[in-house]
Amino acid sequence: MNRLNQDGFSMVNYNGTILAESKSLLAFENRGLQYGDAVFETIKFSGGKIFFWEDHYFRLMASMRILRMEIPMSFTMEFVEDQIRQTIADEDQQRAYRIKLLVWRGWGGKYSPSAKSIEYLISYETLDEPFYLLPDDDYEVELFKDHYVNSGLLSTIKSTNRLVNILGSIYAEENDYSNCLLLNENKMVVEALNGNLFLVNGYKIKTPPLEDGCLNGIVRKQLIRILGELPDYILEESSVSPFELQKADELFITNTILGIRPITKFRKKTYKTEVAGDLLAKLNVKARLG
Repeated sequence: MNRLNQDGFSMVNYNGTILAESKSLLAFENRGLQYGDAVFETIKFSGGKIFFWEDHYFRLMASMRILRMEIPMSFTMEFVEDQIRQTIADEDQQRAYRIKLLVWRGWGGKYSPSAKSIEYLISYETLDEPFYLLPDDDYEVELFKDHYVNSGLLSTIKSTNRLVNILGSIYAEENDYSNCLLLNENKMVVEALNGNLFLVNGYKIKTPPLEDGCLNGIVRKQLIRILGELPDYILEESSVSPFELQKADELFITNTILGIRPITKFRKKTYKTEVAGDLLAKLNVKARLG
């Protein structure tokens, strides 16, 4: 492990070399940059613990296999966790961090890659909250209709091809929305710009299926497990029509960093947040226990 410390800078891990973020220049010959031939994981680290690390690692492995990357034998769960911990070794281990693990195919070829190697970069930034809190501010969303998410397997992985999310984020900012909900080519609601979507109707909770093109989210997976253990709720994974949004009692978004983010308004409908709060408490317990 090489470490090039420089006071005052966050550190990154570039193929096993720890160096100041300001010095982490990637080569022009980078398939992630040139072709979007890369996948990534966004991970929460808090109190010396990587939240849901096993789920993150196996999702990364699945994403790399879907993109037909050759995974080195050394790229084990223990090795990658050690690389993450080495990257933040000089930081306060009791604080919370947002870790980004980016993996791309080695240089070679054009659309048809000729390299079998992979490269990786681990970076981080500090988070304010060590655990998940339920926000109580207004959070209004709208449908983003300019472009669609394609249903199917490729949309379920965290690749660097995120143009729909970028354009949707610009649309939300320009129109004073907190977030936007994305549609697939069948005009079904798939997810939010930054996470999975859940609808609550009484004791029934619904979320779009992976087949519709939603991200195979880590917190989505955790909530499915939690709901499977609760007799008070029934979970349904099925397509969501835009018309269902205004009929719901609650809408909320899930992702690894925020946990659960309640939606308070969609068009003329306002929503409650009681179920989101109940599930968030259970999610925090899962995060602590692993």
